[in-house]
Amino acid sequence: MILFLTALFGFLAYRIMSPFFTAMAWAMVFSIIFYPVYAFISRYVRIREVASVITIAIILVILIGPIAYLSNILITEMRAFLETVTPERIENIKQYFENLRSSLLFERMAPYTGGVGVPSEDIIMEGVKKAGKTLIEHLTITNVISLFADFLFMIFTTFFLLRDGPMFLSKARDLMPFSEREKDRLATQVKDMIVSTVYGGTIVAIIQGLLGGVAYYFLGINSPVMWGVVMSVMSFIPLVGTFSVWGPASVFFILTGSAMKGFALLIYGVLVISMVDNILRPLIIGSRTKMPTILILFSVLGGIRLFGMIGFIMGPLIMAVFLSVLDIFRHIEDVEGGQPGSDDQV
Repeated sequence: MILFLTALFGFLAYRIMSPFFTAMAWAMVFSIIFYPVYAFISRYVRIREVASVITIAIILVILIGPIAYLSNILITEMRAFLETVTPERIENIKQYFENLRSSLLFERMAPYTGGVGVPSEDIIMEGVKKAGKTLIEHLTITNVISLFADFLFMIFTTFFLLRDGPMFLSKARDLMPFSEREKDRLATQVKDMIVSTVYGGTIVAIIQGLLGGVAYYFLGINSPVMWGVVMSVMSFIPLVGTFSVWGPASVFFILTGSAMKGFALLIYGVLVISMVDNILRPLIIGSRTKMPTILILFSVLGGIRLFGMIGFIMGPLIMAVFLSVLDIFRHIEDVEGGQPGSDDQV
């Protein structure tokens, strides 16, 4: 009976809190990122509430200023980009594919690709219309109000997480059915994953987005800010990363007669943008993440599908906690079976 009541009220508590999970997740991320700032302010401001309010004010200044500026630029660039999507422009793109299809390389590849034809102008226009319709549907007044409400809940939750963070962590530790040693191991694993995804991933994404946007600007590519933001987002996805943005662009330039631009972007992408990921990320993350790359990839993609944008962080974090708990149970079974765990070996 007790187990049934616990499960029932646990399910009801989940349903009550589920509408606020996204706001709470973002609040956790910002609390972790800015907790060192809060700790620094607390040295001089002894009242925790005031220190938390000052930290939130800093967060708002850092968030609202750049986001408002970027949003204005993005809207302008997206409008200009959509204005270029005319039937004549689509016909030119279609002609490029037709020329490629008639080339010797395509003829040799046709038996392996099934000889798939080039989409018609109507199909391309229909796809563009569907994309525009989907974008408009997500920019309704209801969604904007919901987004604003989530933002307020996030700020409200961040205040309490900053003020009472140590107490929350202490309570969470007390609820874990593990020994102190196992709790420390789980806490270390979670901390390492948070540092690698939040600090390491965010810093690398910002730098790669800036470098990509600068490259697009000097190469004369339309909407450099928009593509820089896209690179920052794609930077979080393992294996493909920013290459999924500058790689196809390089190939497109080479195939359409702008070989200099294409090779310049290709060389810049390999030697500069990718090197940031290969050099800076290991320096920040080190050997903190012990999950295989392919597992991180699927946890990121699955997290995005389940949680939205916050899934970039929550997906790998949840997977890391799950694997850590499994490892703890394996360690307990080894000890109970008389086999010392790896931590007991010299």
